[in-house]
Amino acid sequence: MAKPHMQIASKNLHTVAGAVLFSLGLTLLTANLDAVAAQASTWFSSTPSSLDTAIEVGLAGLRAVQAYFFDPSAFQAGFVAILVSLWPLILVIIGAILFRDAMGERFAKAKLVRTFPSEEY
Repeated sequence: MAKPHMQIASKNLHTVAGAVLFSLGLTLLTANLDAVAAQASTWFSSTPSSLDTAIEVGLAGLRAVQAYFFDPSAFQAGFVAILVSLWPLILVIIGAILFRDAMGERFAKAKLVRTFPSEEY
């Protein structure tokens, strides 16, 4: 059985690691925000209607399914390329999960104290 001070140290480590990963990921995501916005504006300005956009997305989805079934190595390479381009978002998600676990317990205890002031919990 773990000692209480080791559990507290582990929770503090998770909180600090979550906050660092979350802030680092957000910083990296917003660093290239102007380039992403410029590229996204060219994507959406080239299609005149939402029906064309829906058709393009549908065809891209069918192409992805075709690659998944008939050329798995190309599908995996494309999937890895997408994950590599989204690695700051992955840092944000991992940081948020670590930070939520640590902060969720603190907020839950505060809610219980407000609900049961005589410490009946």
